[in-house]
Amino acid sequence: MAADSVVAVRRGGGEMDLSRLLRHWRTGGSTVSRAFPAATLDRIEAAIGEVERTHAGQIRFAVEADLPTGDLLAGVMGQDRALQVFSDLRVWDTEHNNGVLIYLLLADRDVEIVADRGIHARAGAEAWETVCRAMEACFRDGRFEEGAVTGIRAVGALIATHFPPTGTGRNELPDAPVLL
Repeated sequence: MAADSVVAVRRGGGEMDLSRLLRHWRTGGSTVSRAFPAATLDRIEAAIGEVERTHAGQIRFAVEADLPTGDLLAGVMGQDRALQVFSDLRVWDTEHNNGVLIYLLLADRDVEIVADRGIHARAGAEAWETVCRAMEACFRDGRFEEGAVTGIRAVGALIATHFPPTGTGRNELPDAPVLL
């Protein structure tokens, strides 16, 4: 992946502190399965498929419970991890550079949107920030499915504005959410 092929929206921040470390230690896979049970994951996948029919872009949704202690001590933040996941899931590998990753670091309740250069150049950081804030508001209230679907629809609308459907209906990336 070329250094200029991805643009991230910085959301979270701050230094490593004991409260963050404890929060990550307390958050595990069972927290993810409670927040995102199988039925919710199915609805998220369906929402991605639905909105991708309205545009020529690609959306991936990934949830990670927590970060390893070593990463926390090294100062790894949600944005850092989101960039890595963007690369690992090959969201950057779309024909028109219009892939978007919605990444949730559950322990921090931090939403990161990483948009490839084709869509970011057209939509801009403020649009992604607005989506992040709406999703985080739902997540703070424990409305995980609503927050995820709201974010997916908002990202889909942004992509549709700039990359309308081409008629080929080609799905370049899987729609299923990823639990890390």
